[in-house]
Amino acid sequence: MAEHTDDASKPLTSLEKLSRRSFLSRAGAMGVATAAATVAPVVASAEPERPQPQGDPAMPETPGTIPITLKVNGETHQLRIDPRATVLDTLRETLHLTGTKKGCDHGQCGACTVHVDGRRANSCLLLAAMHQKAEIATIEGLGTPQKMHPMQAAFVEHDGYQCGYCTSGQIMSAVAMLHEPWGTADTDVKEALSGNICRCGAYPNIVAAVQSVRRHA
Repeated sequence: MAEHTDDASKPLTSLEKLSRRSFLSRAGAMGVATAAATVAPVVASAEPERPQPQGDPAMPETPGTIPITLKVNGETHQLRIDPRATVLDTLRETLHLTGTKKGCDHGQCGACTVHVDGRRANSCLLLAAMHQKAEIATIEGLGTPQKMHPMQAAFVEHDGYQCGYCTSGQIMSAVAMLHEPWGTADTDVKEALSGNICRCGAYPNIVAAVQSVRRHA
């Protein structure tokens, strides 16, 4: 009976070794070339975009912005803003009047209270683009450390604050209250300022400060 011999077990000749070596070399080279072709577009797309030239640095024409005119604390400002920007964000981020604070951003805490045409308002609920003809007043326009408004001085005298975050809103509401038809009792002050939250709980001192100004008004 003839013995079966598997061709795979036979030793390779020099010519067969050369052929296989050439094949593997060429296959490897093709693999490298394919990988390079795949990576190249990714590298090219990762190149950072060059900054686009802008116009007047005072009012850069950023895509999506609109020009508006705001009158704040007696000064007129020509601005470009996002049409969705609130009065609060425009005051803080564009005009850098950071005395007006951002608390809840939902009109519930009163930290952002300003005066609009003489009346108090939550600036986080107002679109800046819709108040171009309004007279806006912030805590910065009420007084200075050298010449404080009587309400500011009363808050200092009566310790009407602790952390101070709500203080500008409390003062702006209290000043507006002086021109509103409220009674003379402490409970009237509490009701008038109920929209201004003090998380430190300085309410007794706040009421005392407001009442001292009302008595001497």
